[in-house]
Amino acid sequence: METDELKANDVALVQSIASVPTIMRVIAESTGLRFVCVARVTESSWTTCAVLDGLGYNLAPGDELVLSSTLCDAVRTRQTAIIIDSVAASDLYRDHPTPKQYGFDSYFSIPLYWQDGQFFGTLCGLDPEPNTLASQKVRDSLQLYAELISLQLETGKRMIATEGALLAERETAELREQFIAVLGHDLRTPLASIVNGAELIKLMSPGNKASKVAERVARSGHRIGGLVDDLMDFTRGRLGGGIPLAMVSTAALGTQLAHAVAELESGHPGRRIHSEIDLQCELVCDPKRLTQLLSNLLVNALIHGDASQPIHVTAHCRDGKLLIAVANRGQPIAPATLERLFHPFWRGNQSNPGAAGLGLGLYIASQIARSHKGELSVSSTEAGTVFTFSMALPS
Repeated sequence: METDELKANDVALVQSIASVPTIMRVIAESTGLRFVCVARVTESSWTTCAVLDGLGYNLAPGDELVLSSTLCDAVRTRQTAIIIDSVAASDLYRDHPTPKQYGFDSYFSIPLYWQDGQFFGTLCGLDPEPNTLASQKVRDSLQLYAELISLQLETGKRMIATEGALLAERETAELREQFIAVLGHDLRTPLASIVNGAELIKLMSPGNKASKVAERVARSGHRIGGLVDDLMDFTRGRLGGGIPLAMVSTAALGTQLAHAVAELESGHPGRRIHSEIDLQCELVCDPKRLTQLLSNLLVNALIHGDASQPIHVTAHCRDGKLLIAVANRGQPIAPATLERLFHPFWRGNQSNPGAAGLGLGLYIASQIARSHKGELSVSSTEAGTVFTFSMALPS
C-alpha cells in the first residue's frame, strides 16, 4: 500500500537526479511548452516530483493533483503516450474536461518505468498555446528523454539503497564501539577489586599455596586491565576523539622509557633487550603515552622476533627529531602483511602461541604517534624488522 513516506522517497529520488532539470529545460526550449514536470503516478495518486513552471500553476515537488483530473492516469492504465498538438483541433480531446480544467491546448505525457518494467509515472508538459508535438522527430526526442530519466531512476534507486546500507553499517559500527567503550569502563571497578583482593591475600599469606594462587589471579587481573585499556584507546580513536594526550614539557622521558624496557625484560626471562637511550633534550609530549608506544613495540618484538637473538631499543634526539626504534631479528614480514600491521585487530601469524591478544598493540602505537603529529613506520628485510617512531622537536 502506498504511504506518504514512499511518496516522499520517490520525490527525493527524482530530486537527486542532476540531469532532470536540464532535460525539462531542453524540452521547454525545443517544444515551446512553458510547463514541464516529472510526476509519480500510481493507481491512487498523482504527485509532482520535479517541475519547470512558467505558467504560474504554483506546483512544487511533493504537491498532488486529483488523479482523475489528469490525463496521466490514462497513460498509466494504457501504458502508452498521449501527445496533442492542439486540443481545439482534436476530436478525441476537444470536449475532455482535463484540458478545460487546466487551460491547455498542447500537451504530452510519456510513461516512465523502473528497470523491471513497473510503471513509475510520467514525463509531461503543456501550454495554453498550440505547438507542433506530434511529428515523429519530436515524438522520438520526447521518448528518448523519458528513457533517459527512467534509466537515471534505477541508478538513483541503487545509489540511495547503497548509501542507506552504508549508513546502517556505520551506525551499527558506532553502536558496537560505544558498547565496547561502556563495557570497558564498567569493567574497571570489579577488576580493581579482584586485583586488590589478590594483592591483599599475598600480603596476608606470604609463601604458601594461597599466595601463589593470588599471584596468578593478580597477574591475570593486570592482563585483563591491559586489554580493557587497549579497548578504551581503540574506541576513543574510532569514535573521533583520538588517543587522548597529556602534553607536558619534560626532560625525563628517557628514564621512563628505560623503566619500561627493564620491566618487560624482567617479565621475559631468557630474552635479551639491548637499549641505547640518550635523550639529552627538552621534549613536549605525553611521556606516559610514548612509554606505552615503546612497550607495545617491544611486546610485538618479543612475540614475533627470533627468541635466540637480542632486541635492540634506541631513543635519540637528532636533526631536530625525537627517534625511538625497536629492532628484532627473525623472518622478514611479507609486503602484504606490512600493509596491514597497523590495522586494528590484526594479529598476523595467529599460529604463534605467544600472539594471544586483541591485536590492537600496533594500531594503538600508530594512533599515539599520530596524536603527537609524528610518524610510526616499519621496514623488514632479511637483516631484521625495525619499527621507528619520529616526531619533530619543538623549535
